[in-house]
Amino acid sequence: MPKPAEVSLPTDREVRVARSFNAPRQLVWDAHTKPKLVPKWQGYDGWDMPVCDMDVRVGGKYKWQWRNLEDGKRFGFFGTFTEVNRPSRIVHEQYYDPGEMDFAMPEADPCVVSLELSEQNGVTTLVCTLKFASKEARDGAISTGMTDGMEHSYTRLEDVIAENAA
Repeated sequence: MPKPAEVSLPTDREVRVARSFNAPRQLVWDAHTKPKLVPKWQGYDGWDMPVCDMDVRVGGKYKWQWRNLEDGKRFGFFGTFTEVNRPSRIVHEQYYDPGEMDFAMPEADPCVVSLELSEQNGVTTLVCTLKFASKEARDGAISTGMTDGMEHSYTRLEDVIAENAA
């Protein structure tokens, strides 16, 4: 079983999350880029992901929205893919949509999210770097429990990978 994600703060505007998966890189890539797979693992218990629109190409747009199954409140993210290098690297701008939630992120330029995947001996290492517009925006995002949520999703991703490898 892979170790939990390792989180570091390489600069005052960045969060770096590294995690390994016992799976070929192509499967991990597909889980991040196919709209039918993303909702199966991204998110939290008690939430679903009714909106997962993704046009995975340079200049393509995406929109993700989660819904609380108890009260129906929604929030999400949207943006544009700025780099797509299958199956090793994808970069997108990320804007937060608070929907009906009671919390908002600090107003700022987008967070730039880069995902790098490398494979060695059937193990894929994922490195996700989130570069925020300011230290305040980064610290605000961290305070939401973002990295715990990422690890929760990555644990769910293990199951999706296992299903798709079968």
